[in-house]
Amino acid sequence: MRVLCTTLGSPSHGRAQLPLLRALAEAGHQVRVVTTDDLAPLFRDDDVQVTAALPEFPPIAEMGRHLAELKDTADSADPMGALTRLMLRIVAGPAVKPHLDTLLTLAREFRPDLILRDGMDMSAVLTAELLGVPQLPTPSGFSNILDPAEVLPHLNERREELGLPVRDDPLSVVPHGRVDYVPPAFSFARHLPRTWAYRQTVDVERGKALPEWAAELPTDRPLVYAAIGTALPMVRARMADRAVPLPVELPDAAESLRAIAEAARALDDCTVVVSTSGIPLDIEGLPGHVHVTTRVPQPLLLETVDLFVTHGGFNSIREAMRTGTPLAVLPHFGDQHANAGRVEELGLGRHITDRSAAGIADVCRKLLADPAPRARARAAQLAMLTLPEVEHAVGDLEEIAG
Repeated sequence: MRVLCTTLGSPSHGRAQLPLLRALAEAGHQVRVVTTDDLAPLFRDDDVQVTAALPEFPPIAEMGRHLAELKDTADSADPMGALTRLMLRIVAGPAVKPHLDTLLTLAREFRPDLILRDGMDMSAVLTAELLGVPQLPTPSGFSNILDPAEVLPHLNERREELGLPVRDDPLSVVPHGRVDYVPPAFSFARHLPRTWAYRQTVDVERGKALPEWAAELPTDRPLVYAAIGTALPMVRARMADRAVPLPVELPDAAESLRAIAEAARALDDCTVVVSTSGIPLDIEGLPGHVHVTTRVPQPLLLETVDLFVTHGGFNSIREAMRTGTPLAVLPHFGDQHANAGRVEELGLGRHITDRSAAGIADVCRKLLADPAPRARARAAQLAMLTLPEVEHAVGDLEEIAG
């Protein structure tokens, strides 16, 4: 079987695909990843063919052209919701063409039996329809917030341009369902119900181990882990490089990191590990119970953590559910706000709405003192462990591909 995979957006999208692509490659199937220059290195250690041919994801470049539209239609009480709706229109709008031109040429040469696509990639939906092959989105936060009814009219315009039949069913964007790593009862997808669900793995990056200093962390007090994520700094840098004004005011990742560090200072009855993702942080004067690191193998550390302070990216949410770790979510943009709300709905933790150091510390103390989120997180962990391992996906995908 020949499997074509597309990867866009942030590195987290590629990391979510790796377990699935490894399982396919190990089963003897030919896997070709089509991605951007920035994301190609994610796949360099795996037995897949990588083609860095896609242009940068269009919404970054397109955003500035739609600022007036956003200002005219935005709900001042929900600017992030307005931004999300604008993103949906851009993703399925004319910005599809640059990706489609590249992807369709490569796909016709490769002749895939199946397409696994980034949840943001509507060009792969159209490519699959043009070639008459099935396609499924891989786990991503964008798939979770995607409203097919919002996308359908824009996607149908592209179909008409390509001579494809228009569709009445909004779920025509996922006619064969989607891949996920959480059970349906704990799904974060609002509008895409049909799922091929497999067990979230804790071994995404090969050969990783915790650093030696982790073995010296005190074990007689709660262990709190805080991480800021990589997507927001990357988006802000791209927008700045292209002199594209931000359509809404996004939180400053560096400011959030400083607030987290100050909150960690106040949690003096805990041990707190703060991962900066390379964002500069002044650590002078931080007390001994706060350990700052650039990066750490997150899925491994989460196996021992009592509380995870996170930006709320979908990869991080799943990794915490896999290890039964309660969540304190400090969202920044994209699906992260919806994820924070869903975490509260599911009882897995809390949404941090007061972004100050005092507000972050207060939520952490309440979660550490409350046994209910820990019990609910353990229930999610048990439910995740009932899912088949990701290798089981190979047979399901073979059947879908015929």
